[in-house]
Amino acid sequence: MQFTTSTVSLTVDDVTASQEFFTAHLGYTVRQAADGFASLTRDDAVDIVLLARGIEVLPPEQRDQRAGGLILAFTVASGLQEQEKRLRDAGVQITMPLRKEPWGECLFQVTDPNGVIVQFVEWAAPEHG
Repeated sequence: MQFTTSTVSLTVDDVTASQEFFTAHLGYTVRQAADGFASLTRDDAVDIVLLARGIEVLPPEQRDQRAGGLILAFTVASGLQEQEKRLRDAGVQITMPLRKEPWGECLFQVTDPNGVIVQFVEWAAPEHG
């Protein structure tokens, strides 16, 4: 089996709000969109499909679910502190401020208008002590 791309599908209450968040703040572009659906892409990250909660294209047992308990994580090569400041200055809700873990992970989290948690990670040398 050969994969051609990776996509995460998120069921949200307001597709337009998440679409605008990911395009305005995270550099995604809209590949396709229709009522209750948006397909977002970026050359260097996983694609995102947004589906409206209750949409009939989903099996009945999945229609009322929403993205929850999920963290969409992106690893960056550098500039994590600058990205947190950029997003904060743009009015994005920073739900976990920038911090460094003893094992070398620097990270912060934001939350989109539908409650989708997006985490940004930069790896550094772990602390020794």
